[in-house]
Order: sequence, then C-alpha cells, then structure tokens
Amino acid sequence: MIIKQDKNQLRKKRHLRVRNKVKGTQEQPRLNVYRSTTHIYTQIIDDERGITLASASTVEKALASALKGKTKLEQAKIIGETIAKRALDKGIKKVVFDRGGYLYTGRVKEIAEGARTGGLEL
Repeated sequence: MIIKQDKNQLRKKRHLRVRNKVKGTQEQPRLNVYRSTTHIYTQIIDDERGITLASASTVEKALASALKGKTKLEQAKIIGETIAKRALDKGIKKVVFDRGGYLYTGRVKEIAEGARTGGLEL
C-alpha cells in the first residue's frame, strides 16, 4: 500500500536537522524564514537569550502600500530588504540564514538575496 508523505511533516524534519547545526548568537543572530501559501514572515533571533531582535512580514500594515500589486517573489525580495534595514538599524551586520526546512529556491532565495542587497552578510 502506498502512503503519501505529508510535505509539512517532511519540512519539519528537515528544519530540525538544520537547527541542530544553525545557532544564532549575539554577534551573529539567526535570520529565520516561515513561508505560508499567501504570506512570508522573517525574524532575526538571538538563540542564546531567546529573543527576537527584528522582524518583517507581508501582513504588516506599514508595508502594505509597497507590496500591493506585486508577485509573491517581488514581495519576498522587499521583505528581505526590509529585514536587512531593520537589522542594520539595530547594529546587526552578519546573520546566519535559517531557511526553515524549505528548499533554497523561489521566495526563500529571494528573501536571502533581498537581505544581501539590503546590506546584510549571510
């Protein structure tokens, strides 16, 4: 009997594998990505203290005008640039990229490229 694998369950297993290796410190925090079907969320996290230092997502009202009428890929690039700007405002220049168990293509890749163009080192 063939049983179809749950894609989200597979992603969570991949994420746990990555998280065993990727840790955010105070000097080099972790840039985390969560991708739903309609929105994308990013956070910069210091795992030693367990706090979120900066965040950006497509559901923010402040970014609604910039994101309106754009494709999901274009929105992801804007979110990457926004999170980079917010991180630089807090004095964060270098981060560890945590793709959240997602493959490094599409919107996840655009977030990383947007963060790089915004001035972050990944």
